[in-house]
Amino acid sequence: MKTQDFEIRTYGFGELAQLYFPNVSKMSASHTFTKWIYRSHHLFSKLTRTGWKKGQKYFTPKQVKVLIRHFDPPI
Repeated sequence: MKTQDFEIRTYGFGELAQLYFPNVSKMSASHTFTKWIYRSHHLFSKLTRTGWKKGQKYFTPKQVKVLIRHFDPPI
């Protein structure tokens, strides 16, 4: 499944973070992406209902859908 040329699949946390923040290191992208997630209680709640937990290294396709609905695809 694709959304506006963005492929819905399993992504590593840092991999997806770097798609949203392509001009910074993977560590910085991951740190900033984590802040984005935790600042939105609505998003955090939706992610936890999909089984996402703090420290999880991957996002499932279902979790990726939640993220791109909240933030729009990273392109």
